[in-house]
Amino acid sequence: MDVIDKEDEVIHRFAWVNRLDKQITRWMARHGLTIARVGLGLVFFWFGALKLVPGLSPAEELVRNTTYFVNPDWFLPVLAVWEMAIGLGLIFGVYMRLTLLLLFLQMPGTALPLVLLPDVVWTQFPYGLTMEGQYIIKNLVLVGTALVLGARCAAAVDPNPPQGRGRSEK
Repeated sequence: MDVIDKEDEVIHRFAWVNRLDKQITRWMARHGLTIARVGLGLVFFWFGALKLVPGLSPAEELVRNTTYFVNPDWFLPVLAVWEMAIGLGLIFGVYMRLTLLLLFLQMPGTALPLVLLPDVVWTQFPYGLTMEGQYIIKNLVLVGTALVLGARCAAAVDPNPPQGRGRSEK
């Protein structure tokens, strides 16, 4: 048996791996955006709902200390309802442009402690993060997911948007 026959035998023997990979990839393409949208919505709704009950949200003290320029007794419930509205819009996939606008307007406020409360966020700047710092930095993932969902909204309006130059393009 020569080398070519052995390669064909290996390819044939493991063809099921390729078929399985394609099936999994198709499933991810079909359901991935929905799972990301609903998951992001659950996070926003849940975190918002926690802020409605005094003392229940682990972020309450951080919000109170960051927004010292407004009365936190009215700001926290407004923020809670805002986040819950974002969550509901994402969970049900309704008013997505408005929902994502609300999300992107809210996100800069979540980064304020990085600047306003560095002692609370950093153990050693710029690498060491406290639990609060990690809580804030994870928002990069939320923003990235929202950008992907927003691109999907844009694709629904214009299926042939101009292409940017990525690393793989030349």
